[in-house]
Amino acid sequence: MSDDNVTPLRPSRPCAICGKKTQPAFHPFCSKHCADVDLNRWLKGAYVIPAAEEQDDWSEDTGAQTGGQGDET
Repeated sequence: MSDDNVTPLRPSRPCAICGKKTQPAFHPFCSKHCADVDLNRWLKGAYVIPAAEEQDDWSEDTGAQTGGQGDET
């Protein structure tokens, strides 16, 4: 089957790394080099999704048993 008859569903965007026209074989990049650059950035941790951590309602001071019926000897 030929890819000449395929109509893209959306307009093409430039390469995410260098800005050149993307190639279908390496989408969303223009070449294997740019794809590898992006992969390296992910593996190094350059791309980070920030996460807001919720406050814990429990702490060692409030979680410890205070008063009440403990072991009294």
